[in-house]
Amino acid sequence: QVQLVESGGGLVQAGGSLRLSCAASGTIFSIIGMGWYRQAPGKQRELVAAITSGGSTNYAGSVKGRVTISRENAKNTVYLQMNSLKSDETAVYYCEADIRSSRYTSTKDYWGQGTQVTVSS
Repeated sequence: QVQLVESGGGLVQAGGSLRLSCAASGTIFSIIGMGWYRQAPGKQRELVAAITSGGSTNYAGSVKGRVTISRENAKNTVYLQMNSLKSDETAVYYCEADIRSSRYTSTKDYWGQGTQVTVSS
């Protein structure tokens, strides 16, 4: 059993910053990649940023230059530093991880419960 727990969401004024954290726990052999997604009401869930175990990153064009994803492999934790937040970035932010539970199993996709980020204008 693998569990992802997000933290760091909340209310912030436009132009402000937040740092989200996501820690994976349970039976983990290897985490291939981790990422952050967000979903606003009436919209599809979209990728914000992702990072591989080797440190390669991928960002949505809308957040480039304002958002940084990082990872502490020893803690099975991924972070999302968001600066200069905009009101239209209000959404539930979800942590995702592609995890291999043992050397005998294939990778599986896991999701956290999400954390609300509200950007006020």
